[in-house]
Amino acid sequence: MLNLRKGRYGVRLAASHDDLRAAQRLRWRCFVGRRAGADDPAALDADDHDAICRHVLIEDLRSGALVACFRILPLARGAEIGRSYAARHYDLSRLARFDGPMVEVGRFCIHPAHGDPDILRLAWGALAAHVDAHGVQMLFGCSSFAGIDTALHADAFAMLRDRHLAPNRWLPRVKAPDVFRFARLLRRRPDARAAMAAMPPLLRTYLLMGGWVSDHAVVDRQLDTLHVFTGLEIRAIPPARARLLRALAG
Repeated sequence: MLNLRKGRYGVRLAASHDDLRAAQRLRWRCFVGRRAGADDPAALDADDHDAICRHVLIEDLRSGALVACFRILPLARGAEIGRSYAARHYDLSRLARFDGPMVEVGRFCIHPAHGDPDILRLAWGALAAHVDAHGVQMLFGCSSFAGIDTALHADAFAMLRDRHLAPNRWLPRVKAPDVFRFARLLRRRPDARAAMAAMPPLLRTYLLMGGWVSDHAVVDRQLDTLHVFTGLEIRAIPPARARLLRALAG
């Protein structure tokens, strides 16, 4: 995962307390400052999960600015899934039977002033390199929609219901006290173009590679988001897309 480059960007693991604080500052700007319409250089998005994760930084090699970050939590097998951040919000007892290495991907964000698609491509290249190096068989995490007004995302949720629900053997059950059960409640047919436009970029990429989601969204009022559990079995990635990811990793 180290020393990957694409265009003007490079990816590396956080190596110091200052690196971690830079990631936490960017996370605050993306998740909290976005909602508040503020930019507080001292504010951090931090939690107790940061201590057990590895933090991935994507930087502009010309300026040294941090343009994106995410954290990963490697798990040896599904029996360890209770350690994940997602397990705080979803009942993942079915996934506890998954017999293979897993990685939780969390707190993914891109600086709002940097919309270059190479940033997302580099993030996936880094993940592909980690998957190949460690024999990872599943990636998972929480994919967030900005805002908690479910009507704004109705087409996206309707498409998730129709095309992308998790197989029953892995389907997360409800655990959080405040959820939107879109698979039960929505009756509309999705507008495909509107649905894909409303999908968060990371989730859109997961789905293109064969990923799936929970049948409900968790309402996170603290971060003003709706998030769905998202999983991707590596063996389900279409061969052409797998080759593209490995090319990015190289």
